[in-house]
Order: sequence, then structure tokens, then C-alpha cells
Amino acid sequence: MKTAGRSLEIDGVSHGSTPIPMGAKVGNTIFTSGIAGKLPATNKLAEGAEAQAYQAFENLEALLEKGGATMRDVGVINVAVADESVRDALNKAWLKHFPDEADRPARHTSVQPLRGGMLLQLQAIAVVRD
Repeated sequence: MKTAGRSLEIDGVSHGSTPIPMGAKVGNTIFTSGIAGKLPATNKLAEGAEAQAYQAFENLEALLEKGGATMRDVGVINVAVADESVRDALNKAWLKHFPDEADRPARHTSVQPLRGGMLLQLQAIAVVRD
């Protein structure tokens, strides 16, 4: 009998031809790869910073669900932004997905070159609670 592997995927979203899963679950901890603002219907990036930021968080939420977690299980999110102008869109999506200022994960944001038109990319660690 084959057991479920540790790799997690988001339906409709991939890293293209790169053999990297969108995340991995080890024990009760979920580690994500870079989560971009790709639309599951097309596997293409959403248009503009606000749309990409919102979709990246939606994709993170979908990945967490696959591993049995929710956004409340996230302990830290690292965000790479293509340039400083993306921070406002990032913060808007952040507040939508984490509206309670007393119940947010830690976050670190850095400016980095991103490939293929990505304006931001999320990486998170979540601990699945029983």
C-alpha cells in the first residue's frame, strides 16, 4: 500500500517544468516553496501588483488546506518583492488575509529580482494544530 508523500501541490498552479513541489509537510509542519500570484485557471500570473499579491495569499491558503492547515497555523511568511512599489499591494492583501492585528504571523519582506514577471513571492512555515 502506497502512503501519501510529503509533497503538496496547488490545483492548477505549478513551477512549470521545474521538479519542485509547491510545499512539503514534514510531521505537523508545512514548508512552502515560492508561492506566486498565479491564477489556478491558467497557471499564469495575475495582472498587476494588487492582483498578484491577493492571488499569492489565496494560493498559500489553498496549499495549507491540502496539508490540513489554515492561515492561523502560519508562524512566519517571508516575502520577496520585485521593488519597493509592490509593498502597498502586499500590505493590502496582508490585511485582507490577516485582519486581526492580534493574530498575525511574523513577516519579513525583502527586495529581490524575481523571474518571469513576478512582482512578489511568498514563502511560509506553518504548524498544523490538532
